[in-house]
Amino acid sequence: MAVNRAHNLVLQLAGEPAVIAALALIVCLAGVGATAGAQAPNPTSAANPFFGSVSAQPASDEILKLSLDEAVSLGLKNNLGLKEAENNEKTLQGEKNEAIQAFLPSLTLTGDTGVYQHNLAALGFGPDTAKKFSSLLPPGATIAEITRDDLTQGQIHFNQTLFSGPVLAAFQGARAGERAAHFARMTARGEVVQQVASAYLHAIAAASEVDNAKALESADQVQFSQAHASHEAGVVANLDELRARVQLQAQQQTLIAAENAQEKYLILLKREIGIDPGQKIALTDPAPYSELATQTPEEVRAVAYKNRQDYQNLQNQVVAYKAIHLAYRSQRLPSLKFSGYYGVSDVSGVGTHGNFIAQGTLSVPLFREGKLRGDTESAAAQLAAVNAQLDDLKGHIDQQVRSALLDVDATSKLVEVSRSNVELATRALSDETDRVNAGVDDNLPLVTAQATLASAQSNLVESLYQYNLSKLALARASGVLEQQYRVYLGR
Repeated sequence: MAVNRAHNLVLQLAGEPAVIAALALIVCLAGVGATAGAQAPNPTSAANPFFGSVSAQPASDEILKLSLDEAVSLGLKNNLGLKEAENNEKTLQGEKNEAIQAFLPSLTLTGDTGVYQHNLAALGFGPDTAKKFSSLLPPGATIAEITRDDLTQGQIHFNQTLFSGPVLAAFQGARAGERAAHFARMTARGEVVQQVASAYLHAIAAASEVDNAKALESADQVQFSQAHASHEAGVVANLDELRARVQLQAQQQTLIAAENAQEKYLILLKREIGIDPGQKIALTDPAPYSELATQTPEEVRAVAYKNRQDYQNLQNQVVAYKAIHLAYRSQRLPSLKFSGYYGVSDVSGVGTHGNFIAQGTLSVPLFREGKLRGDTESAAAQLAAVNAQLDDLKGHIDQQVRSALLDVDATSKLVEVSRSNVELATRALSDETDRVNAGVDDNLPLVTAQATLASAQSNLVESLYQYNLSKLALARASGVLEQQYRVYLGR
C-alpha cells in the first residue's frame, strides 16, 4: 500500500524538479513500518511476514535447548518481518543518497579526439569574405572553403546550486525521512519481540497442558487398575470399572490433543526465529509469573509518548511533509546556480591552448501562479492529513494503554481465582478418593472430581498465559517492550 502511494506521488510530481519527487518517495518509504496482524489458527508468513524467517542452519539430531532470551535474540536476527523492515530502510537510504546529489556540486571529466572537416561557406566565410583576407595572405595563397583538422581535447565540468528554496527544504525533509525509517525499523523490532515472546509463552502453556494431562492420565490408570481389581474380587460392580475405563480413555484423548498442539506451537516458534522446523528443541524457561507494579494511565501514556517508535516515526513524517510543503512554496523564490568548465584543446598545425567558461545563472519565476498554487495546496492537504493521523495516534495510544492496563488487572485476578480453584479441586479429589477407597461412594463422584481438577488446571494454564500476554501488550503499548520485556514478565 505504501509503495503504491509512493509511486502515485512520484507520478504526480513527475513534472516538478527531481529533488521534490525524490523527497516525496523518501517520505512515503519512511512510512512503511511493521504491520501486526491477529494470529490465525495456522498463521503463515504469507499473511504476516513476522510469522516467517530466514532459516539460519539445517536441522541436527541433537536437541537444541532454548531460553526465552535466546529465542528473542534469534528472532531479531532471522525474522522475515524485521528483514523486510531493514531492507526498506536500506532502500530509503539509497533513495536519500540519490536525492542528496542535488545538494552537492557535480564534477565531471570528459575527453575526446577526432578528425573534423569544416565547410567555411556554411559557417559564413563565403568567397566575398575570403577576398577581404586575401591581402593578408602570401602571393598565390588562397583560402580553401573546405578545411580539415585533427582535434584532441579534455575538459573538467563543474556545476553547483548556490541557492534554491526547494533544494534546501528537501534536504531537511530527507533527514526527517531517514529518521522516520529508523523508527519504522525499531517498530518492527518491537513486533518481533512480541511475536516471539508470545509464541514461546504459548509453547510453555502447551507444555504445561501436556504435563497436566500426563499426570491425570497416570491417576486415571491407577484408578482403573484398582476398579478392575475390585471388580475381579467381586467388591464393586462392573459399572465402576466401565466408568474408570471411559475416564482413562478420555484422558488419553486429551493427552494426544495436547501433545499435538504443543508440537504445532513449537513449529510456529521455530519458523519465527529461523530454526529449521524439523529441529528438536527444548524450552528451558518455565512459565513466568510475577505481580506487576501498579501504574496509572497517565504514567504509562507519558512513557509511551516518549518511547513509542511509531509515534516518533509519524512525528518525523510530519517534519518531512512540512518540508515538501515548503519546497513547493519555495518555487516562487529565485534560484542561483554556478557552472563552468576548463579544458585543453590540441589542434593539428596550431598547437595546444586552454579554454574555459565560468557563468552564474539567476532564475526568477515570473508567473506560474496556477500551478504553484495547486502544488502548494496539494502539499498542504497532505500535511494536514499526516497531522490528523498524528492526532489520531495520540488517542489510539491512550486507548491501547488503558485497554492494556484493564487486561493486566483482569487477567491478574483470573490467575488468583484459577489458583484457588485448582487448590479446591485438588482437595475435593483427595477427599473423594478417600471416600471411594473407604467404600463410602462409588467412583462416579470421583470421575466428576477428576474432570473438575483437569478443567481447573487447564484454566490456570490459560489464565497465566493470558496474564503474561497482557503484560507484553502493556510493554508494547508503552514502547519499552524490547528493552524491558524481562521486567514485565518477571524473569
